Amino acid sequence: MNTQSNSMREPAGISVPGYNAAATRPLVWSMRRELWENRSIYIAPLIVAAVELFGFLISSIHLPERRRAVLLLEPAKTRAAIELPYDIAAVMMIVIAFIIGLFYCLDALYGERRERSILFWKSLPVSDVTTVLSKVTVPLVILPIVAFVVIVIIQLIMLLMTSVVLVTHGLSPATTWERVPFFQNWIVLFYGLVAIALWHAPIYGWALLVSGWARRATFLWAVLPLFAIGVFEKITFNTSHFAALIKDRLFGFVPNAFQFHLSRSIAIDSLAQITPGRYLSTPGLWIGLIFAALFIAAAIRLRRYRGPL
Repeated sequence: MNTQSNSMREPAGISVPGYNAAATRPLVWSMRRELWENRSIYIAPLIVAAVELFGFLISSIHLPERRRAVLLLEPAKTRAAIELPYDIAAVMMIVIAFIIGLFYCLDALYGERRERSILFWKSLPVSDVTTVLSKVTVPLVILPIVAFVVIVIIQLIMLLMTSVVLVTHGLSPATTWERVPFFQNWIVLFYGLVAIALWHAPIYGWALLVSGWARRATFLWAVLPLFAIGVFEKITFNTSHFAALIKDRLFGFVPNAFQFHLSRSIAIDSLAQITPGRYLSTPGLWIGLIFAALFIAAAIRLRRYRGPL
């Protein structure tokens, strides 16, 4: 097959602005394809956001009484109490983003084999490397950005709702924004989302590998081997090192990316509590990224030789 048939070229005699530039960006267009075909990437967070806002609206019925009570507490406890609903909304969205990313990866390669659309996509001049990398960007790049934007919007709407309720009951809305440093919290949130995505990279890589290999029940094939290893270790050696490893891979970013006061609270009330230097020097981060790269390389090879189901 000659070079012309393998490349996108501007039609003769027709000038299309940006045509050649677009033709040289297969990764960008592959990422757009993932967004077009997987609308749950942004629809599911929006649905969760709507549920969160509806629940907050109902809880705001008793907001004036709660606000008068918390204003009598010491400053640290007052801030924690006022900030709690905003933190809960953010944590819920982060968890939802992780779940969406996991199930997306489990279906990313399996779905195109099941639907036999892999035959069409392989006929295009887009390499397996580009295709798999475009799928990896969804949980590692796109979903964190979506989560960040949605969380900021949720918190702004919650702030507006709170202000309206407080004003109508004779309280000052300044009791919220004077005690909750939203801009600082958003910096911490962005940093946290990046730290979480990198820490969970091997999980997404493993899910992609299973998606490219399994013929059915990708979730079971992804979970059962890990569960079997943990049970075997427990029965054979009466230890739980593998289970501890899985737990660390899920939650280990927290003590490495943040510094908590006296280990008695998980509240982030200062930018000084983010520890990017310690996080980037953690061996577990780089070991995980190495495994993620190996899993992704194996998924690329599987896609190259695997046909439709």
